[in-house]
Amino acid sequence: MKKLVLSSILLLALSLSFTSCRDTKKADSVEEAVENAAEAAGDAVENAAEATGDAVENAVDAAGDAVDSAVDAAGDAVENAADKAGEAVDSAVDAAGETVDKAADAVKKEADKLKTGH
Repeated sequence: MKKLVLSSILLLALSLSFTSCRDTKKADSVEEAVENAAEAAGDAVENAAEATGDAVENAVDAAGDAVDSAVDAAGDAVENAADKAGEAVDSAVDAAGETVDKAADAVKKEADKLKTGH
């Protein structure tokens, strides 16, 4: 009877030791899988943050370019308007000068007629 009890205890101890080794290996592989998943999630978050940062930088650059283009276009429009206004003023001055010259010529002609007529 003593041998039977000792043999049973020995078999029980051996079976528990093999079972616990398998469970440890499974636990290690599960732990590694969790760590790998956590690292992958961390990498994905970093990549998403970098992509978002790049997108924001590109949007800021595009907005800056659009503002620069709008400022350039407005500056060109102001310059064109100033040029047209200057041309209009020059034309008005020329027309006024011609009118004054014509009036002066007419006055001289009338004065000459009056001088020769006396």
